[in-house]
Amino acid sequence: MELLTPDEMGQADRITIAGGIDSYDLMQSAGQAVYKECMRLWPEALRIAVLCGHGNNGGDGYVVARLYRQSGRQTYCFFDLPPHDYTDARQALDDYRAEGGDTLPLSKFDPLEFDLIIDAFYGAGLARDITGAIADCIDALNQSGKSVCAIDLPSGVSGLTGQVMGIAVQAEHTVTFFRKKPGHLLQPGRAFCGDVHVCDIGIEPSVLRTISVCLYENRPELWRDVLPVTQTNAHKFTRGHVAVFSGGMLSTGAARLSAAAAARSGAGLVTMIAPHDALSVHAAHLTGTMLHALGETADILRFIRVRKVKAAVLGPAFGDLPRARELICALLADANDEAALKYLVIDADGITAFKDQSQMLFSAAEQSDCAVVLTPHEGEFQRLFGEQVDGAAGKVEKARQAAKLSHCIVINKGPDTVIAAPDGRAAINSNGTALLATAGSGDVLTGIIAGLCAQGMPAFEASCAAAWIHAETANCFAETAPVGMIAEDMPELILKVWAKLEQDRLLHN
Repeated sequence: MELLTPDEMGQADRITIAGGIDSYDLMQSAGQAVYKECMRLWPEALRIAVLCGHGNNGGDGYVVARLYRQSGRQTYCFFDLPPHDYTDARQALDDYRAEGGDTLPLSKFDPLEFDLIIDAFYGAGLARDITGAIADCIDALNQSGKSVCAIDLPSGVSGLTGQVMGIAVQAEHTVTFFRKKPGHLLQPGRAFCGDVHVCDIGIEPSVLRTISVCLYENRPELWRDVLPVTQTNAHKFTRGHVAVFSGGMLSTGAARLSAAAAARSGAGLVTMIAPHDALSVHAAHLTGTMLHALGETADILRFIRVRKVKAAVLGPAFGDLPRARELICALLADANDEAALKYLVIDADGITAFKDQSQMLFSAAEQSDCAVVLTPHEGEFQRLFGEQVDGAAGKVEKARQAAKLSHCIVINKGPDTVIAAPDGRAAINSNGTALLATAGSGDVLTGIIAGLCAQGMPAFEASCAAAWIHAETANCFAETAPVGMIAEDMPELILKVWAKLEQDRLLHN
């Protein structure tokens, strides 16, 4: 589940080489891994084109081409520039040519003449836009519709940010080594990778301790061990109490979605705190969720202490921005006490309330013992953080900067949701689908986070688990229908996800 940046992958290579494995042997292993995957995926491909850059990625390509020639397939390498002398890539080219391998200029490449094209132009470390002959070649390749396997990462995709550097190869499959890179999961790069296959080339996992990896693919292995498990002697208070703050009479649905998700996530009690004019609306819809009037702030703080509320959600369709600011600051200031709130999940209007006063929120979070989770989509992220984070940075780095600045867990939502903690840990969610692009979906996410936190799950792990569970509800829905999921479907689908997680837990115990 660890993700390595291009620099960290280079460090892993260097540690391995220093440990006694020859660098050319690593290249041979990489080429063999790609060859085996391609033979498995395209066993009937007879004419193979390998597009080689002048660096190590091209060297991997020459190894693949040599192995294909040895298998009797018609194989041709196309390149723009040859590798530099006295490099592993040059040795790979020389070995390929020594066995009669053909090399041709890119101008001779026609993708329609081949059954399979292997992209070995650039690896994950590309840091400049692709132009010239290679860009023209990639454009022709993408328009051809031919099968493509990319080595390490589709050429043109940044391994660090997932951004397209001018133009990128559209691959059907990508074969990478040791661990995935951020660019495999971050959009738009993820869409260019196709299916990603991670292959062992002889790098020991122990190198990860030296590198001190703190970026992960968000999978159950990351948080499985701290998922709440209901004990046989549990009661509703030991399972945690969640409070959800509601908007007014005409804006109650979002809070109900959060409340339902918190309950389905395992919270023992859920209370809706709503303005007086909204109480009757909620009463007509809710059964197991309790109701409490949104009165004076002091009364709310007293209720939270007396009723042992551990986690709260504030923001979804709340509406009153000044009151949202007041309540959030009061809840955080009051949290430095054993009986007070332990987790606060802020979304939507709760984030927008601090648009021009972000430092007020950041200072309140820094001084509070309450763990704060912010769940902005891109627009809300810009409203809260704006120019305070590096606009040129990738999504992971932006989320990390925001988490450190705000002293909060930050869930930067989207098709490639990133969860970041102030201590630098971060995870990229990879199981989301377009089915989540429906009104109210984010409100369900806030409820799942609060429900897990109320049961004592640490805020970062709870946020990661919630993002995965939230996305997995859409995958469960997709098992029966490709379209049509609405947010109201999601709380019930959480039950299916819990069943999957329980099977996974039993399997690994």
